[in-house]
Amino acid sequence: PGTLARLGELARELGSRVLLVTDRGLEQAGHPQRAAKILREVGLDVFVFDDVKENPTNRQVEVGVQFARERTINLIVAVGGGSSMDCAKGVNFLLTNGGKMADYKGFGKATKPMLPSIGVPTTAGTGSEAQSYALITDESSHLKMACGDKKAAFRVAILDPELTLSQPKMVTAVTGVDALAHALESYVCTKRNPISSLYAATAWKHLEPNLPIVLTDPSNLAARGAMQVGSHFAGVAIENAMLGICHSCANPLTAHYGITHGTAIGMLLPHVIRFNAVVAEALYRELVPSNELHNGDLASEALAKRVAELVALAGLPARLRDCGVS
Repeated sequence: PGTLARLGELARELGSRVLLVTDRGLEQAGHPQRAAKILREVGLDVFVFDDVKENPTNRQVEVGVQFARERTINLIVAVGGGSSMDCAKGVNFLLTNGGKMADYKGFGKATKPMLPSIGVPTTAGTGSEAQSYALITDESSHLKMACGDKKAAFRVAILDPELTLSQPKMVTAVTGVDALAHALESYVCTKRNPISSLYAATAWKHLEPNLPIVLTDPSNLAARGAMQVGSHFAGVAIENAMLGICHSCANPLTAHYGITHGTAIGMLLPHVIRFNAVVAEALYRELVPSNELHNGDLASEALAKRVAELVALAGLPARLRDCGVS
């Protein structure tokens, strides 16, 4: 708690003209203004780009690039949720390497150096501050493009749980459920490895007991901190492995029906856990304490039920028909 105060000293090591990427909704909570003040107090020039919307598009990124180019910036600071951080990474790609966002779909397509950047998450969910990918929506197709490059990763991530206290309950719910899915999916995905497994399992241990606490006692700073660390570790797990069909099925629900990402994830995750159980039962058993299983119980079933419980506690729908999907 309180680590936002270190933003100035950390930023000063990396640059002098700062593009601060954020969204207007956050300005009501005052976080971007505080960040800008801390940066200016150490003598840095700060230029605020706050035109970030949920699920940033290639067009929004281009507007940000134009804004940054006119101000000859040499450091990017993102303050916000996954959308702000993704937009900041997208701006970094185009500002340093040129072209359009679709040119970087995939991994390792940036040939020139990129600017140093700092990620300051205000939600506990996406884990974007731990990843080298920008998820940018293509305005023509409405599909998300995953554009990754090691050079796009933040040099510094500041996890200050005080910044997450201002989240509305629904944001806490959808980002928390998304983080749960990041941990569970990366733990059993086909590209899992010892590093991703360690981070995913540790993320699950932070997230599962603390999501109910932050939903019912939102001012509990210890639980907020555990959610933020869990979300970050799940992001590290994704960075070292990948995700699964819960996420690939959720993306078209967002693209075609406008369903919030975390809401789509919550509906799908129990079904995906059961579907994966055919090959992943032994792995799921590692995540479920033996005292929670009765003789012959499947760990996958216990896990699917627990996720469904948490989704219900979060007040999220459990069925597609509740979201107007036939």
